[in-house]
Amino acid sequence: MAETTTRLMTVEEYRQLPETEPFDYELRHGELVQVARPKAKHYKTQVQLLALLAPLAGTTGFVGIELAFRALPEYELRVADVAFVSQGRWARIDPEDNLHGAPDLVVEVLSPSNTAAELYDKEQLCLQNGCHEFWVLDSKRRQVKVSTPDGITRTYHEGEDIPLSLFPGQKLSVSAIFTE
Repeated sequence: MAETTTRLMTVEEYRQLPETEPFDYELRHGELVQVARPKAKHYKTQVQLLALLAPLAGTTGFVGIELAFRALPEYELRVADVAFVSQGRWARIDPEDNLHGAPDLVVEVLSPSNTAAELYDKEQLCLQNGCHEFWVLDSKRRQVKVSTPDGITRTYHEGEDIPLSLFPGQKLSVSAIFTE
C-alpha cells in the first residue's frame, strides 16, 4: 500500500493561490482554512470600532480592519477583524509583505461560524507573538472580553468602560461599540 504524505503550506505558497469569492482563506498552522467574508452586521461593528479607536490612537499608530498579519512567519497568515499597530512597528512593515508578529491589539467580532477552540487558538497565538491585548466582541451579549499575555482576562459589559492601556489615559465605552 502506498503512503500519502502531506506537508504544511508556507505563506509564499499561499500567496500563489487564486482569489475566490465569496470566501477567503487564512493559513493556520500551515493548513489552508476557508473563512467567510464578513456579513453586514459584522462589518458595521468593525467600522464602528475603527471610528472609535482611531481618534484615541491619534498618531501613536495605525488602526485598521481586516488586517493581515504573520504571527509566526513561515506557516501563519491570519486576519484581525480590527487591529492596532504601534507607529514604530507600522513603519517597519515591508510594503510587499505583512506585519510580522501579531498586532499590538487584535479584536475579533464574534460570528456564528467561530468556535471556542478557534478563538482560543488565535488568542494564544497572538498573545505569544507580540499582542498586548486580545479582544472578543460579543454583539448578542453586548460585552467585550479582554485578554492579556499575563493570563488575565476581564469581561466588560454594557455601561462599563474599557481602559485602553495602549492609549494611556484613554478609555472606551462598551455601550459606544454596540450602538446601532
